[in-house]
Amino acid sequence: MTLGLTASLDAGLAALALDLSSEQRGRLLDFISLLQKWNRTYNLTAIREPEAMLSHHVLDSLAVLPLLKKSALARRRTEPWRLTDVGSGAGLPGIVLAIAQPDWLIRSIDTVDKKAAFQRQVVIELGLPNVEVVSGRVENLPSASTDAVISRAFAELVDFVALAGHLIVPGGSLFAMKGVLPEHEITRLPPDWSAKLVVPIEVPGLDAQRHMIVLEKM
Repeated sequence: MTLGLTASLDAGLAALALDLSSEQRGRLLDFISLLQKWNRTYNLTAIREPEAMLSHHVLDSLAVLPLLKKSALARRRTEPWRLTDVGSGAGLPGIVLAIAQPDWLIRSIDTVDKKAAFQRQVVIELGLPNVEVVSGRVENLPSASTDAVISRAFAELVDFVALAGHLIVPGGSLFAMKGVLPEHEITRLPPDWSAKLVVPIEVPGLDAQRHMIVLEKM
């Protein structure tokens, strides 16, 4: 990785007020390197340039971390917080969040074998013991097996709660990462689900709207 990309990562982390160690920063840069390498063969993402991968993928994933931390702290548990990333693709945001929060347990799920294979290789090469990669369908996973579920452009909100709502423990939350505020999707939520929070997210180096929708079962 170039010095320019390292500087861009440092600037992005500063803008997000995230204090990551040099080891964690190195792993994020190594993740970009692996993504770029595998992308040549497996077409994991339409984004090809490392600088764009940094802003559109890595910093976009990290921008939601402060909100997730609040949810994790609110649980007030001694055991690790469990977060499941559904439709994770190349491991976004799950792998990135696992690097930033080694004390969390991250389960990353995708139905496409080549994407799951890439994630498993990342886990091995970067040394991420807090990540479990699952190749399969989210609706087949056991109920009440995670504290929270996150998705990044996985599905409409009504489908998100239908497919993944059973995964969370009582009092857990679903976190939907969206671009432009999907007001029509919120109005179509089933009556037993509500949008507890709708938070605009600022991503350094990305000139586009981002929102986090926090869903809870009533």
